Amino acid sequence: MNPSLITACSSSSSAKPLPLLCFPFTLNSLPTRRRYRVSFPRNSLSTHEQSPASTSSSEAATTGTSSDIFGGPKELTGIQPVVEKLSPPVRLATSAVILAGALAAGYGLGLRFGGNRNAALGGAAVLGAAGGAAAYAVNAAVPEVAAVSLHNYVAGCDGPEAIRREDIENIAKRYGVSKQDEAFNLELCDLYCRFVSSVLPSGSEDLRGNEVETIISFKNALGIDDPDAASMHMEIGRRIFRQRLETGDRDGDLEQRRAFQKLIYVSTLVFGDASGFLLPWKRVFKATDAQVEIAIRDNAKQLYASKLSSVGRDLDAKLLVSLREAQLKYKLSDELAKDLFVEHTRKLVEENISMALSILKSRARTVGGVKQALEELDKILAFNDLLISLSNHPDADRFARGVGPVSLVGGDYDSDRKMDDLKLLYRAYVTDSLSGGRMEKNKLTALNQLRHILGLGNKEAEAITIDVSSKVYQKRLSEAFQSGDLEMADSKAAFLQNLCEELNFDPQKASEIHEEIYRKKLQQCVADGELDDNDVAALLRVRVMLCIPQQTVDAAHSDICGSLFEKAVRDAISAGVDGYDADVKKAVRKAAHGLRLTREAAMSIASKAVRRVFLNYVKRSRSAENRTESAKELKKMIAFNTLVVTELVADIKGESSDTPPEEPVKEEPKQLDEDDEWESLQTLRKIRPNEELAKKMGKPGQTEITLKDDLSERDRMDLYRTYLLYCLTGEVTRIPFGAQITTKKDDSEYVLLNQLGGILGLTTEETVEVHRSLAEQAFRQQAEVILADGQLTKARVEQLNELQKNVGLPGPYAQKVIKSITTTKMAAAIETAIGQGRLNIKQIRELKEAGVDLDNMISESLRENLFKKTVDEIFSSGTGEFDEEEVYEKIPADLKVNPQKAKGVVQDLARTRLSNSLIQAVALLRQRNHQGVVSSLNDLLACDKAVPSEPLPWEVPEELADLFGIYAGSDPAPEKLSRLQYLLGISDSVAAAVKEMGGGVPSVGGGEEKFVF
Repeated sequence: MNPSLITACSSSSSAKPLPLLCFPFTLNSLPTRRRYRVSFPRNSLSTHEQSPASTSSSEAATTGTSSDIFGGPKELTGIQPVVEKLSPPVRLATSAVILAGALAAGYGLGLRFGGNRNAALGGAAVLGAAGGAAAYAVNAAVPEVAAVSLHNYVAGCDGPEAIRREDIENIAKRYGVSKQDEAFNLELCDLYCRFVSSVLPSGSEDLRGNEVETIISFKNALGIDDPDAASMHMEIGRRIFRQRLETGDRDGDLEQRRAFQKLIYVSTLVFGDASGFLLPWKRVFKATDAQVEIAIRDNAKQLYASKLSSVGRDLDAKLLVSLREAQLKYKLSDELAKDLFVEHTRKLVEENISMALSILKSRARTVGGVKQALEELDKILAFNDLLISLSNHPDADRFARGVGPVSLVGGDYDSDRKMDDLKLLYRAYVTDSLSGGRMEKNKLTALNQLRHILGLGNKEAEAITIDVSSKVYQKRLSEAFQSGDLEMADSKAAFLQNLCEELNFDPQKASEIHEEIYRKKLQQCVADGELDDNDVAALLRVRVMLCIPQQTVDAAHSDICGSLFEKAVRDAISAGVDGYDADVKKAVRKAAHGLRLTREAAMSIASKAVRRVFLNYVKRSRSAENRTESAKELKKMIAFNTLVVTELVADIKGESSDTPPEEPVKEEPKQLDEDDEWESLQTLRKIRPNEELAKKMGKPGQTEITLKDDLSERDRMDLYRTYLLYCLTGEVTRIPFGAQITTKKDDSEYVLLNQLGGILGLTTEETVEVHRSLAEQAFRQQAEVILADGQLTKARVEQLNELQKNVGLPGPYAQKVIKSITTTKMAAAIETAIGQGRLNIKQIRELKEAGVDLDNMISESLRENLFKKTVDEIFSSGTGEFDEEEVYEKIPADLKVNPQKAKGVVQDLARTRLSNSLIQAVALLRQRNHQGVVSSLNDLLACDKAVPSEPLPWEVPEELADLFGIYAGSDPAPEKLSRLQYLLGISDSVAAAVKEMGGGVPSVGGGEEKFVF
């Protein structure tokens, strides 16, 4: 059916039909059509016009009566009741009788009133036409009567499901009309449109899922063609579209949009694959393919979700197959179906989780309540097991998509804020699993599944399990202690291992618990400050029963007993130099021996405390204003070491304070025994006091606790140097008016310096190095003044020897300093001489023969410049000689120049000098300087030897001949003359003529030039 035709007919409802002529009754079928067309828009009301009864339109379509959907019965008007009584044969006979009677009556009337045959024929024609019109009116009313009968039949049925296709076909046959007849087809379309409008829910309602089957069943019962039915769907869409445009509020627009999406979805399912051709949404409503897909997707999701809402935890294969069929029926993609199914199972699990949490968090929680919470968790596990078993079913391909293990990802509990709640559930289940004192295998599997369901990480779940298992393990261990089962066990290790296996507890964690138990026992035993024999026996019993290794025991004693001993050491140190009395000594001895610490452990603890004090002294020394104050802080540290630390070490070792501590034997450097020159260092001799001074100073301080590992070697040597300078210069006291007084110290300061070296952990070699470097520094400062010009004379040598004795620097080091000074001065002088051109290769060789290290004195760039200058002198010497071995090997070796680089310099210089030598020779020829000409030509031959050349071009050949003649007259070697002839391009005839003249100048160049002014 053409929708535009329906619209046009509907819009012309006010048109009135013309009455039939010459009949006492008027056959008019148009009013019936007008009623039909007016009723067509009433099939679907807008959202705001719907009555409460119409809000459940889909329910009315299936449960309501036909009159509620299609309206009441229609009445026949005019001739329609008569036509309704006539069967097709009777109607045809009646039409023939009417026509024949009209003709006969017309003929009779015309003959009677006209009196002739023509009048009779005219009357027959007039009444025959009227009779034909009446017969036509009767036949034309048949489709309208059939349509009314169809409407009354449908409206009179008990419901849409009672309509039968055979009855409708019988109605058409009874009146002799076709379904394609316009009036009958319009009625079919109107009925179908009313029904579809009643089945489709309003915009605010959801589809129930039976709309498609209901519409298809009704369509088949009516026998309406798909194109006509599709046009009704499009007409409903136009009506919804118009209502959407007419709606003024946003909510109404949204509802009409939803209604349109539901129409698209239902229509697509009704017509199946032909919907793309029959339903031109894009052409009529400008709807894109994406919008159509969204409408189908959203409604399919809604229907599938509605289907899932009735699914509980009692899943089976039949139910999953039905879900799969529903998915395919709703045209929902596998991906979306999977997401919806997973979401549904997640919500079911979340209900159990919420119930369990409400019980566990309740303040009135009881034992029964906890059991109920655990039952909820068991339901979750059972549901998860069911889903896993169904996912492995042989017919799993026929099941709904998404069947598998449960997960909380994407749900209400997939957030960090809910993690504590999930941990609470997991802890409760772990506690229940271990409530019997052992962990069963099925509980382990259940815990693993529960961890995956709750989304806990391995570390989080392990931490909870270990926490709960640790408490149960300690409880079982305590029971084994009290009952004596552990003590009576043949193998303590086997007993503990079995206990760990029963609880599925990590043996390493069990060892940590054993260590903690031992530590607590040890803390109880040392509460009075010492360990007696009973305490030691009790600790030994605990150690044996718990199989604690000796290393762990030592570490526990070191930490616990060490902390007590460290407190005693800190108290002793804080007493200071004057407070280390008998009570302090007794407390230290009691702590060192009563706590059963090993000597190494006690010394290690004391060393940490003492070194902290030493570092404080060092810090104050570094921050002092001057060297004197810095040395005073170091002196305090030395006194602290002698009076406190030495006594502390003796008490720890259990030695008497009157017995001098054993000092580690320092190995004297072999150089002191082999070379007596070291004895010249007076400061070094003074740190080894004689017997008288040692007796005066008292016993030396301890050297076992040092700062060797706390300070770098450089820092320790700087501190030692600071105090050594203090010993050398004495104490400087400033007085008013800028003056100062220096108070010299006696040799006892050097004894303290030796003790400082022990505190700093300096070796003998490092100590000697500090003394030597200081003496060398003093010697260098005064030697630079004496050797200011770098000249070493006999008087200066004697002066330097006297300085060496005064400073006390060994001879080799003094000579090294002198050589360094003279070498530096000489290097500066040599570089100046080379720059000024006062030093050549001959003098360089003489200096090297004298032992001067020129390689370090002269820079590489300066040596390269000297080489270039030497080669240039060879090319300008005028001898014509070039020794390749001398230039390419000897000179670069003497100057330490790269041979390849030197060869390149020589060749570049020879090429440049070659042409310049010819130009210079010609210039000297014109000046009549014959000797200069010969020298220039010799330079030319020397450059040619370095870089063999082709004959040289010149614009005036006579001048080349003159050059050759002058050179031939100088009695040169034949090979030089021959080579020059080649380079100047002199022919043999010219060369012979020159030789016959005895080296004179040929006539071509012999006359003087005459200048014309």
